[in-house]
Amino acid sequence: MMTGTQQPGTQPKVKVRLGENNYGKAEVQLMKIKRGTPRHELREAKVRVAMYGDFGAAHSEGDNTDLVATDTVRNTVYGLAKEGFESSIEEFGKELLTHFVKVGPRVTGGFAEFTEHLWERVQTPAQPQGHDHAFVRQMPKRTARVETQDGRRFTVTSGIEELYVLKTTESGWENYLLDERFTTLPETHDRVMATFVTAKWEYAVESCDYDAVWERVYRQIQHTFTDHYSPSLQRTLYLMGEAVLSVCPEISRIWFQMPNKHHLVYNLGRFGLENNNEILHVDPEPYGLMEAWVERAE
Repeated sequence: MMTGTQQPGTQPKVKVRLGENNYGKAEVQLMKIKRGTPRHELREAKVRVAMYGDFGAAHSEGDNTDLVATDTVRNTVYGLAKEGFESSIEEFGKELLTHFVKVGPRVTGGFAEFTEHLWERVQTPAQPQGHDHAFVRQMPKRTARVETQDGRRFTVTSGIEELYVLKTTESGWENYLLDERFTTLPETHDRVMATFVTAKWEYAVESCDYDAVWERVYRQIQHTFTDHYSPSLQRTLYLMGEAVLSVCPEISRIWFQMPNKHHLVYNLGRFGLENNNEILHVDPEPYGLMEAWVERAE
């Protein structure tokens, strides 16, 4: 608070120190097309690279000596994608971080984050296995975060975003607490269940075929969603985690975030029409939200 005689900007400076910090480039939009054969391959990802290191002088003194410019970071993403990026986004993250630790005099580590857009081949009567060079973008996204403190050892987390799944029956919500004042939702043993699945998982191994593991997780989540009656979204979340850990020994634990996207039976009775769970109102908000880690017990 200023005193009666103190002017703005004349307060004495307090002692401070620089805490945890990083810098880099975000929202780098990368696409790579492999054109070595008539059947092209396509990958697209949004990339963020951040570097850790001895950046104190830049903050406290404005001294930029030996700093890697963020423009250079962007150019490096594209340049190394041309020379590398032959497999997974996780492996490409390792390539990027190894490079910056090697070339940046003040860089000791960092992280790379990816959001990969998935493309599937357009199917045509002439090419039922998919067109050689025509693709359609899918809704789910693949994610990854690769982190290192020294450029040699890496922590990898992979994930899925916006996997929208729905089943029209084999779901209910019963035997919950009925509050005399505030519970209005009726119990049901037959409802529509829908959710956007967001998941991320950590690895029990230093390296693996990340593409193959991601595909296994992606398919298993969908399969488990279908294979049981769901008394709650929580139960389905737990069964998904159990199934993924059963088929993926490479994974140590998996986290889910699953909103309950309500599909409510619309009142057609006032129009003299019967509604046998056929006409629904898709309620965008508010929604229940479930989050949990499922971990190995051993």
